[in-house]
Amino acid sequence: MDLTDYDKLNRMISDASRVVFFGGAGVSTESGIPDFRSADGLYNTEYKYPPETILSHGFFMSETEEFYRFYKTKMIFTDAAPNACHKKLAELEKRGKLAAVVTQNIDGLHQKAGSVNVLELHGSVLRNFCVECGKAHGVEKIIGSRGIPRCSCGGVIKPDVVLYGEKLNDDTVSKAVSAISGADVLIIGGTSLGVYPAAGLAGYFRGGGLVLINKTATRLDGEADLTIRENIGEVFSKIK
Repeated sequence: MDLTDYDKLNRMISDASRVVFFGGAGVSTESGIPDFRSADGLYNTEYKYPPETILSHGFFMSETEEFYRFYKTKMIFTDAAPNACHKKLAELEKRGKLAAVVTQNIDGLHQKAGSVNVLELHGSVLRNFCVECGKAHGVEKIIGSRGIPRCSCGGVIKPDVVLYGEKLNDDTVSKAVSAISGADVLIIGGTSLGVYPAAGLAGYFRGGGLVLINKTATRLDGEADLTIRENIGEVFSKIK
């Protein structure tokens, strides 16, 4: 990417009164959190089922122990640290420039970096609840358990994440639609916009500045005012 693209991005942010960021897995991979959809050889040798099957509501209900065998090792990364993208977004929010972060990630790194208005479309590994009594549990309860994590009441603990076959939270979606539709600049980063229904939220943008930052092409490249095919952390490290 040449310098003129950085200049244009900085000018768009500087001129904007309400910026919203919509992010996907590519934001977290630069913090060392792998995208589980990029299945490596381990999946073929360690697990009998593909990740999408294991991370489904039906599988959680019928094969809870196998679900957690995968989930504990492949979905929880409490030692991961925010990268340049997370940090710059938090800084932009503190300056009153960024109105909201809408994320498909479940790792809590945006909050760890200092962002406050974070709309987690797919929930968070940091929150968990008992399916019987509803009691809340931290991620430590999941990490420290053997087999199936259970509440003091004996009920199974479920991560507060949206599994395949489950609906997105209506309130979160409503807030995301409101944030995106009210933005004058929407920055979409680290996502190929292929995971629905979350990816469909980009269609609510009515502002004048659409920025796409992703290493590969997306379905909205032709509609963007600025398209950058670079690592998102590197791009955000150049934002003033």
